[in-house]
Amino acid sequence: MNRRMHPFRPLLLATLALTVVGCSTTQTNAPAPAAKPVAAASGPVSISNRAMLLFDDAVKSFDAQKKAKAFDYPGLERKFKAALEADQNLAEAEYNLGVIAERMGKPDEAKARYAAALTKKPSLRQASDNLAIMKQNGGDVAGAVALYQDVLTRYPDDAGSRARLAEIYRQNNDHDKAMELSRAALMRDPMNTNALKVMIRSYLDRKQLAMAKLVALRAVKLDSTDPELHQAVGLILLKEGDTEGARLQFKSALEAKADYVPAHVELAQLALNAEDFPGAEEHLRRILQSDGKNAAAHVDLGIALKGQGQYDKAMQEYDEAEKLNPDLGATYLNRGIILHKVKDAPERAVELYKKYVALAGGEVALNAEAPVFGLLREAESIVQAKREASAAEAQAKQLEALQAQQQAAMKAEEAKQKGQTPPGAATPASGTGTAPQATPASGTGAQQPAATPAGGTQTAPAQKNAAPVDSDEPTDDLL
Repeated sequence: MNRRMHPFRPLLLATLALTVVGCSTTQTNAPAPAAKPVAAASGPVSISNRAMLLFDDAVKSFDAQKKAKAFDYPGLERKFKAALEADQNLAEAEYNLGVIAERMGKPDEAKARYAAALTKKPSLRQASDNLAIMKQNGGDVAGAVALYQDVLTRYPDDAGSRARLAEIYRQNNDHDKAMELSRAALMRDPMNTNALKVMIRSYLDRKQLAMAKLVALRAVKLDSTDPELHQAVGLILLKEGDTEGARLQFKSALEAKADYVPAHVELAQLALNAEDFPGAEEHLRRILQSDGKNAAAHVDLGIALKGQGQYDKAMQEYDEAEKLNPDLGATYLNRGIILHKVKDAPERAVELYKKYVALAGGEVALNAEAPVFGLLREAESIVQAKREASAAEAQAKQLEALQAQQQAAMKAEEAKQKGQTPPGAATPASGTGTAPQATPASGTGAQQPAATPAGGTQTAPAQKNAAPVDSDEPTDDLL
């Protein structure tokens, strides 16, 4: 069974209020700001008819694309730019160009457009909201709060800024203040779904599922096309244990907005839990299309690929995750599993398991029943068995070599013994031994000794064929 070692659940940020506003008037009729002056025209500003016609055409194009759920942002950008070029005082066109720039991933241009729209028309509160949201999502919470409070100072009955402030308080765990601001926003605008979203999240944070569900269903009735609301209902059902109901709500969120990343995240998680690896891969690739630098998504994609037997591709995803975030422990754990279970490299797997434990805070920080400890013990036992097998193999080879050496020595000795001349054998032609004596007829092979006189003195044997004695030869008789 493939385990998902690192659940991928990023925090949900406040949704940007990226809505295109229509131009229903040609005058700046907002009251003067109460806190500080804003550079703006003091009297009515006339907008040319050509600019108005071009702006209306651009808004109609946006509405049509919204219904088709397929946006041509470069085309919309050209249309709104044409309207702005026809009349530079058309603040709404400037604002909408900021919305388009933000959706096209150009945050600096978007900020500049929003600021220019506020300069031309300070009453365009949507521009202030979007600037504040961009600051909030960028981590500048103080800057966002200042902008919201500035709007409330100038427009005390503004519901949107109260809802945004409520979300900031919720994220800082001040649920009482968050609920207070949300209710105040709904008193001023009962249709404000942002305030309802804050209440839903606050109830979820405090595990008050029944209240969260009640508010969520009310919000869906107000706006069934908002993917965040379907997502909220799905999260509630998930906490209640209704997995299938939650899955349907997450799919409804994608029907409302095909590129809504949080829904893809949840559906990928559900698919991994069910070991539907092709389904998980599909959602994870959609996530990476929106955010290619999401290290956790690369890890999860590696898990999905591993589940389909594509181990080398899975390792490539883990490598990419490590490049993006070297401190993400799940990368090392899942890479270690492949090395351990598939690549027959338990030594390397042991190193990776230990690195995962260290990044998780050490053995004390992890549950004693955490899967990594079982994997680590198993890999270490394999390493030890390999070492023992290697030592036994080396010893066997050494013994085999010694036996071969002894056998070679014995064969050499046998060969040496077989190569000696046996006693009595004929001397070879090159031999140096003396020629054998002829054996006498008696067969004894030994010469008969001469007779020994009684006095013990052996006389010399008679000489064969002796010459006759000369009588005239003197004798040498000794007395």
